Amino acid sequence: MPLFFLEILRFVVIRTFNFQCIAMNIFKTHKRFKISVFAIAIATLTFSFKEDLFQISKNLDIFASVYKELNINYVDEVNTSKLMRTGIDAMLENLDPYTEFVPESEIEDYKMKYVSTQYGGIGAGVIHRDGRVIISDPFEGFPAQKADIRAGDEIVSIDNVTLKGKNNEQVSQLLKGPKETPLKIVIQRDGKNIEKLLKRAVISQPNVTYHGMVEGNIGYIKLDKFLENSAQEVKDALMAIQKNNPEGLILDLRYNGGGILQESVKIVNLFVGRDTEVVIQKGKNPEKTIVYKTFMAPLEPNIPLIVLVNSRSASASEIVAGALQDLDRAIVIGQRSFGKGLVQQTFNLPYNSLVKITVAKYYTPSGRCIQALNYSSRNEDGSVDKLADSLITGYKTKAGRSVYDGSGVFPDFFIKPFQYHQITRVLVSKYHIFDYATEYAKTHPSISAAKEFKLSDADFQVFVSYLNNKDYSYQTLTEKTLTELKTDTEKEKKYDDIKGEFESLKNKVASTKKNDLITYKAELKRVLESEIVQRYYFQTGKTEQAFQYDVELKKASEIIRDKSLIAAVLKGEGAYKIIGKPGQVSAQIK
Repeated sequence: MPLFFLEILRFVVIRTFNFQCIAMNIFKTHKRFKISVFAIAIATLTFSFKEDLFQISKNLDIFASVYKELNINYVDEVNTSKLMRTGIDAMLENLDPYTEFVPESEIEDYKMKYVSTQYGGIGAGVIHRDGRVIISDPFEGFPAQKADIRAGDEIVSIDNVTLKGKNNEQVSQLLKGPKETPLKIVIQRDGKNIEKLLKRAVISQPNVTYHGMVEGNIGYIKLDKFLENSAQEVKDALMAIQKNNPEGLILDLRYNGGGILQESVKIVNLFVGRDTEVVIQKGKNPEKTIVYKTFMAPLEPNIPLIVLVNSRSASASEIVAGALQDLDRAIVIGQRSFGKGLVQQTFNLPYNSLVKITVAKYYTPSGRCIQALNYSSRNEDGSVDKLADSLITGYKTKAGRSVYDGSGVFPDFFIKPFQYHQITRVLVSKYHIFDYATEYAKTHPSISAAKEFKLSDADFQVFVSYLNNKDYSYQTLTEKTLTELKTDTEKEKKYDDIKGEFESLKNKVASTKKNDLITYKAELKRVLESEIVQRYYFQTGKTEQAFQYDVELKKASEIIRDKSLIAAVLKGEGAYKIIGKPGQVSAQIK
């Protein structure tokens, strides 16, 4: 049976079922008027059904007719697949960015992004620079690293296929393949070509990228995503940490964009009791309204718990942070989270394609929805506004603390995010930091442990010298303002009157700018150290090295050690309060 008629049949069944439910309620509660009310219901629902069915049939007929006439009559040859894809994408564009069509050719990439953490390959990240493909990040313990392929190496060819001119997708297809299949890679290092023979392996990217103990005998779990098996990975990490009898636990959800909703429920269940409501999803379709509760005894119901979030913690991360906050089980530290309160579900389509559709919004135990953008109400230009702080509604946690909806999970303790200066961002974007770390590793066979590694001032001066002939020019906000001032005064024919003062100010700004390398030495050293450590200790070392500068981590450790403060915060007692609403709030201790 054609797909269109199957959809019509499904539509009829759903409408009939809903109608029957309404009819039964009418007979039960309004017996005296059941005949007249029932007749009105029949008329109303029948009209609505016919109108909806007519509109669906009409629009599909129009779309198919336009598609057919274009293919038959358009003056030039038409790429029919591309034309259809454009039409589908345009249809979905007016909804939300999470509703998307996935053709068969993109299914594997989709699974890697949203479902599975495994693929067959060599285990290395790559970057594209000036038409070249450069290894950026070999994964420890996988084929690339075992074959001594290093960050900074250029991949010249794969199985005799030259990579010049190849895009990211084409390179990825050449690298990926079934487990144990061989491939020959030619890399270039220090101007010499080196041939490497490898066998692909199953590359498993863990959800928990780090766990261990930090200063003060405090457990730490870094969860980067909520894909398959993430809850089990958190559980395994927690069980390993328990062996150290920790004083508390820090669950790091910063930069975690989310994933599978059910995994978030299982993770919350590690810390709260059985049969506790964690999240409710509510959709237009009653079938999509689901209450998710914990179903097992918790592994750690009493350990002091801190959750770290930032502006890029989204979706399932916000479910975990929001639920643990609403249940007064954890203290949240960091910055306001992203604000994605929408739930997606995938539906299989013909020819091995699928569509991912936003089917519901989710609500944390207090009843709040943290969705920040209302995609159903767009501006005339198609843009979507963030909910104004003045429209945010307050809710109460289990202990009566105030929490708010509409714009992410706001932390109990706000930490101002670290902002890198423009000089640092430019040196990173132009790969000067990356390239210097490559050169550093060539002349330093080893370095100290990742948690202790720091560059000396003498090391930093070597880096400054390295930049002597490098382009890292940039325009500061002050310089941009001066340029605009000059343009405006020239238009008004007043520039000659201020030329002397203008040139003097311009020279002072330029002189100050020359000192930026020294002025921002501390943050430049921080970024350099991170890149250098990754050359020796890979991602694990990069995480450990960052502990030295992690303000949120230090704050979490302080709070865990202050048992009276934790009790005051979680009970909402007078010793602790939040002033104002998100956008103005700050934690205060009296």
